Amino acid sequence: MSTLYTFSARTLGGAPVSLDRYRGKVLLIVNTASECGFTPQYAGLQQLYERFAARGFEVLGFPCNQFGKQEPGDAAQIGAFCEKNFFVTFPMFEKIDVKGPDAHPLYGYLTNEAPGLLGTKAIKWNFTKFLVDRNGNVVRRYAPKTKPEEIVGDIEALL
Repeated sequence: MSTLYTFSARTLGGAPVSLDRYRGKVLLIVNTASECGFTPQYAGLQQLYERFAARGFEVLGFPCNQFGKQEPGDAAQIGAFCEKNFFVTFPMFEKIDVKGPDAHPLYGYLTNEAPGLLGTKAIKWNFTKFLVDRNGNVVRRYAPKTKPEEIVGDIEALL
């Protein structure tokens, strides 16, 4: 049986990372894009990270180009964009698919554990968020329009 900690991904720099590295932490896993109407949420995600990291909280960003081709850049361009425009210091991973036949297995797991509206498992757009507790349980899924600051209470409850 899969758990969150059985998956791995590659950083923007190409280094493999086992998600077991985040065991015992509260996680917010987000599919991101640089040219989306929700892209300003990077600032809120960074604020959450800065506010709660010392208490065992991580934001994990997964760029995706499946929605309106709003993440066209390569890893270096994505990293530079995030750093220059939003001062992102939370972990960012390689661009992946989050839906369809080539979806990263992590996203198959997340959508199975926390289906969306009306039980749908599909990711509908950029900046869909999954909150994971310290035991690796997917606690909640948030729609793209849910701003990071609206999640503060749920994060604090898990910390």
